Amino acid sequence: MQPLIDHARLYGQRPEEFARYAAGQTPDVLFVTCSDSRVVPALITGVEPGQLFELRTAGNVVPSHLAERPTGEAATIEYAVQALGVADIVVCGHSHCGAVGAMVRGDDLSDLPAVRDWLRYGAETPKCADPFDPTVAEAVQNHIRAQLIRLQAYPSVERRLTEGRLRLHGWYYEVHTGGVRTLHADTDTFETL
Repeated sequence: MQPLIDHARLYGQRPEEFARYAAGQTPDVLFVTCSDSRVVPALITGVEPGQLFELRTAGNVVPSHLAERPTGEAATIEYAVQALGVADIVVCGHSHCGAVGAMVRGDDLSDLPAVRDWLRYGAETPKCADPFDPTVAEAVQNHIRAQLIRLQAYPSVERRLTEGRLRLHGWYYEVHTGGVRTLHADTDTFETL
């Protein structure tokens, strides 16, 4: 913890560098990804503060939209699309994902009841030929596809897609190489960016 504290102290000693951020944020992209500490959106994309709006959830799950049951995820998506007017949404899953791996292997999550219930609530088990592949690549890529479909059911997303003012993207990040693959709609395959 001490290195984090030391950096935070130094970081705050340059107020002149941060004054421009008080004027607001203008992100073009909502980046939906996993809470995994190995996935760092700003490092992957090279953005500056204010350029990327982030939604991080266990397993990069986008829960089904239910108007009668608002969630923090739904509020974040709606705000990004309606208030900030993002032009793109990226759903970025990653290799070696513990949440997706647990789903496809059927791991016992009784000691993690909130995680277990979140995954049951938020995601169907993705198809995977080899659930014991440590990268869980196939499962994660299928999971990304499912989250993109769920996003399309959000009213603000559906409206902007229909108007042609929003694009959805699926990315697969390999934590062991740093490589990123993107989902190509015409072939339904993930290919290197």
